[in-house]
Order: sequence, then C-alpha cells, then structure tokens
Amino acid sequence: MLASLSVFLFFIVSSCLGGHQQDPLADEGLLRDREPSKWGSLWPLPQRVNTFDVAFKLAADSFEIFDGKESSAGSSCNLLQNAYRRYYKYIFGGIKNKRPPQGKWTDFPQLNGLQVLITNPESECDLYPSVKSDESYELLVDQPFAILKAPKVWGALHGLETFSQLVYEDEFGTKRVNWSEISDFPRFGHRGLLLDTSRHFIPVKVILANLETMAMNKFNVFHWHIVDDPSFPYMSKTFPDLSRKGAFHPYTHVYTPSDVKMIIEFARLRGIRVIPEFDTPGHTQSWGKGQEDLLTACFAGTKPSNSFGPVNPISNSTYDFMSRLFQEIASVFPDDYLHLGGDEVDFTCWNSNPDIQTFMEQQGFGKNYSKLESFYVQKLLDIVASTKKGYIIWQEVFDNGVELKADTLIHVWKGTKQQYQNEMAKVTASGYQTLLSTPWYLNRIAYGQDWIGIYKADPQDFQGTETQKNLVIGGEACLWGEYVDATNLTPRLWPRASAVAERLWSAKNVTDVNDAYNRLFLHRCRMVERGIAAEPLFTGYCPQEYKGI
Repeated sequence: MLASLSVFLFFIVSSCLGGHQQDPLADEGLLRDREPSKWGSLWPLPQRVNTFDVAFKLAADSFEIFDGKESSAGSSCNLLQNAYRRYYKYIFGGIKNKRPPQGKWTDFPQLNGLQVLITNPESECDLYPSVKSDESYELLVDQPFAILKAPKVWGALHGLETFSQLVYEDEFGTKRVNWSEISDFPRFGHRGLLLDTSRHFIPVKVILANLETMAMNKFNVFHWHIVDDPSFPYMSKTFPDLSRKGAFHPYTHVYTPSDVKMIIEFARLRGIRVIPEFDTPGHTQSWGKGQEDLLTACFAGTKPSNSFGPVNPISNSTYDFMSRLFQEIASVFPDDYLHLGGDEVDFTCWNSNPDIQTFMEQQGFGKNYSKLESFYVQKLLDIVASTKKGYIIWQEVFDNGVELKADTLIHVWKGTKQQYQNEMAKVTASGYQTLLSTPWYLNRIAYGQDWIGIYKADPQDFQGTETQKNLVIGGEACLWGEYVDATNLTPRLWPRASAVAERLWSAKNVTDVNDAYNRLFLHRCRMVERGIAAEPLFTGYCPQEYKGI
C-alpha cells in the first residue's frame, strides 16, 4: 500500500460536515473510505499497479531524468527533453542544488534518477500523435534508477506523469517515492476535451494552461470548436474577411496563424491531437458577415426579411468557397481528422426561400428538408475527402441517412441515457466507429458531487455485440461557452473533466466511487499545487492552496 498520502489524511478525515450539505457520497448510499486509497493519488488509475512500503528518497541536486543508452529517441528528441524539464519542475518545484531537508533524510536509500527508454526504432519524436498512436508504457521504480520503457514517445509522456504522481513529500519535507511496478495503456484511443471559443473568446494562454492540465489527466485530443454563430475568431489567410468582420474584434479576439501553430505544437509536445471543428450548414451566422451570399436569405411571405439562415445549399459559389476554405484548414491542422459538425440545422429559413422551394421540387425532395441537408453534407464530405482527411460528424448527419465513408466517426451527443445508448447501438450496428459525449456536457452544472454521474457513465454501456463495443473508440468531455470565458473556464472544467479522463483511460472495472473520491481529492490538490485553479470536491483543504489570484 502506498505510504504517499499519510500527510494528507487531515482533509479526508477532517471537516465537520456542517451547514446543510451532508457527506457528498451519502446520497449514493455509500460511506466514504476513511483510509487513503491503496493507489495513493494516481489518476487516472493505471491498468496494473504493484507498490510496496519500501521508500526511496529523491534529492533535487542529484536526481535526473535522462535517456537510456539504448533508447531510439536520444538527446536530439526535443519532445522528451522538454518533458524532462517540465516534470523535474513538477517534482522539485524547479529548484536545483537545493539542500536536503533536515531530520530523517538519511533513513532511506536514494533514488538517483529516472531512465527513459524508447524501445521501438521509430520513436515518432518528430511526428504528430494519431488515433493509432501507441501510448503504452512500463515503469519500474527501484534502485539505483527508476526505469521507464515505452515503444513510442507518447507512452513515455504518460509514464512521466505517472512517475510524478508517485512522488510525495513526507512530514520532514523529504521527497520520497515507493518501490513500484506499473504496466499501463489506455482503454480507449480517443480521449477528448471540447472547448468552445466562439461564444466567448478564450485567450491563447488559457487554452495552453488547459492543454497542460489535459496532459496531467492523460487526455489526448483537443476538440477545438473554434467558430460558431456568435463569432469567427479563426483568422483565415484565404478569406481574411471571415474574422475581420465575423470576430468579436478583428485584432484582439482572433487566433492568428502563429497562435494556431503555437497551440498545435504545444499540444503535440504533450501527446495531444488538435482537431478543429468548422460546423456547417447551421451555426454559421458569423460566417455570413465576412462572406457575401454564403447564407440563405430568409423570406417573410414574398419579401426578404433581411435575416439569414443556414448556409445556402443550392448555390455553386457555396461549394467553391467551402472547397478553398477546407483546403486551407486541412493544410493548417495536421491531424488526420476534421470535425464537420452538422448538428441542429433549423429548416425554417430554407422553407421560406422561394428559390430553395423550387430546387426542392426539381430534386424530388418534396417538403423533406432533411434530404436537402443531406444533399449539402454529401457535397461537403466529398470536398473534405479530397483533402485526404477523415471526418467526424455529429449524430444528426448519420440519423438523416447521409452516405458516409467507412472510416467516418459518429459523435453522439443527444438524448437521455436510454436514447444515447440506443443511438450508440444503432451507429455501431451500422459498422461505424463512434464517440460518446452525451453524459459529459460539463457546461451543465449542479450543486454537489455531479462528478459521480460523470464518472459512472461508460461509452460501452449499451446493448450490442462485442464487435459493436469495439467500434467505440472513446469519447469527449464538452464545455460549451454560453456562460464560460477565461474567468471561470478552468474551475468549471477541473476536476470534473478528470472523472471523464479516468473512465476513458482506466480498466472498465475501475468503478469504486469511494476509492475514486479519495484519489481525485488528492489529484485535485496536485493540480492546484501546479497552478491549476481546479475547484474543490467538498470541504477540506490542500497543503498548498491556489495562489493564482
């Protein structure tokens, strides 16, 4: 059992449960464990962990993280060298040549460092992560050096995070780590987080801080919902008027090409893919401000109403525009996939437009505007396919019967538990891979322990064959931005998103809410110590409180 949390028992057993809020787990019919988890503060929980009460001390002036002699990455791999510096700072606070604390410093054998060995000849150090990336690793903490082995650099990044979570500080201020053996890999290959930068502009530094926090939780996909009805902050080189006229402000509330490049590289260095979403034909009011005749003109009776609806699906210029824009997007964002949206299309405006009514008759669509939407989406999918990108679409596109490529990812987001379970079964029965987000809309908040419901949702919890279950490649937590900006994004997101992270990484049978609470409490304190304004789970306190104000 880990000895790492002995100094933290105070906030697990402390705090008279005063006021009118009872024990947060009592509503679940559970009694919170009064002993720390045997897994310490590990989050998300690795697939296999063996650890014993044999402790080693770490000294900032002698401990080093270094490449193994037989590693295929070596000192030329900037991704790993940056990670070594980052995790040294996490472990020791960035203080080199610090004198060891006084007291029982000599009572424990010393661990001299962490040796990192990339075992596959192709380390992928200079590449971008993908949905097929090998993120596995093995970690042995023993003298004289801990050894971290991973086939690719992506697993090494996760192993570094896990090692940092094993390190703790005893009552004398000594950094210690217990003898441990860990073999780990993610349950799902797609573990995403959606941030919405259209409804409120999110500054680059806030995005970067949350990418950093994603790495602490082993997320590997940043779903960037970059534009929508309220604003178009993406600065396009091909169509500069889109942001010039569609952003909240053309200079202060836009993402320049250098901003986008920085975010993509910052994410890559942490093993995170960046998948942008350019949602059409709905959610495009801001697009129309900078691109004339892109949107459908709405009518009141026989006269234009001076308002506009979704993208005009019957104009050739629409597809010329989309072709040029998505060629640019495909060249800017290196991931294999783009998210094309396709949700919540309001047909009212299309129905009012006489030209579209005529087109519907010519095509034999009658009054079924889902067929018109499918007509548009099919053309868009062909455009994106020509860029050699795969695509992710919201479930409505599948529901409306659009012809899809076999490798299309269907993103499920609608309905009650029973409804989304039925949808997952339907999508996978059709042979498509799928992602789940429905139970993980983190913009929906509630007083108390709402992380528990988040934690209990499982993307494979539906009626279907084993083959169907294997088509579920993961899921995403979503934080939509109607009531979120830089002032409250981080505390609203963390540690609630951490519950999703463990569900998507750890083994399916890791479901003990009591144990999770104890580990998550400590993991939240670790994020706070690292400068992340993660909100508390319940009463108590951290050894190092947030100092970012």
